[in-house]
Amino acid sequence: MRFGLFVPQGWRLDLTGIDPAEHWDTMLGIARLAEEGPFESIWVYDHLHTVPVPTDEPMYEAWALMAAFAAATSNVRLGQMCTCMSYRNPAYLAKFATTADVISGGRVEMGIGAGWYEHEWRAYGYGFPPPGERLGRLDEGVQIMRQLWTEGRATLDGRHYQVDGAISRPLPAQDGGIPLWIAGGGEKKTLRIAARYANYTNFAGGAADFAHKSEVLAAHCKDVGTDFDAIVRSANYNVVIGETEKDVQDRLAWLRAHYEPHVPADALESTYRSFATGPLVGTPEQIAERLTELRGLGMTYAITYFAEAAYDRSGIDLFVRDVVPALAD
Repeated sequence: MRFGLFVPQGWRLDLTGIDPAEHWDTMLGIARLAEEGPFESIWVYDHLHTVPVPTDEPMYEAWALMAAFAAATSNVRLGQMCTCMSYRNPAYLAKFATTADVISGGRVEMGIGAGWYEHEWRAYGYGFPPPGERLGRLDEGVQIMRQLWTEGRATLDGRHYQVDGAISRPLPAQDGGIPLWIAGGGEKKTLRIAARYANYTNFAGGAADFAHKSEVLAAHCKDVGTDFDAIVRSANYNVVIGETEKDVQDRLAWLRAHYEPHVPADALESTYRSFATGPLVGTPEQIAERLTELRGLGMTYAITYFAEAAYDRSGIDLFVRDVVPALAD
């Protein structure tokens, strides 16, 4: 199994309490920790307002971080989970991603999706188109990016995007262009787009849901004539790990206390439940057992999030020491 690691960037209130002057060093420290292994990639979120509710707490823009990490790291791959297609013109986004890929020596991944966070869409003046339009933009945007990354030019007279001889040179450093991660589990459209274009997918991480989404993806691949087995299926996981059950409960108690000053009671409870009931909550043995089950279902790339990473690396260290070796390919 392959592993990625989310870098705290503030979106999930994971830099609160740290002096802004120390934010970059904090983020870079986690990125460089990942470079020591066994993490293959680091990830950030492409959002503009915090969750579970918008706050005035600091957070950082995804693609600016991509460029910064491209220059400041040496071997870890660089991803976003996931870029919202409608936040940037796709030709411009392809150019930006190519620039970061060249800076990094060919380490950029393109996580891309239709977008969902209505509050930030409207606050930033993007409106909030219905799902069909957002997914249409995703489909057309991916076509434009693929043309620019493979041919250096793109022309598309689409319903949502029009480009006419757009040039993007140089090509990405990676042969064949930047790998595409189509994120989301929409069964009628998103997974069909993934079947057509994706190198990787990213959808629900629980065993039953993952198995079902995989079946839907396989059916779309059959319909459009692509190789289902060639698509790497990944999922994101909140990791709450402890040596003992008491340590796990202590970690969950820290999570509640960390969020409590910043979010209303209802959001606090739903956020706490999302951590407490996730698949990767438990001792190393329990987490390794669940990941082994998921690997048997075809989940071969786990993107991990440790809420405490900016403050305490012991959970990451425990996961690396006692979980990863049990899943090593």
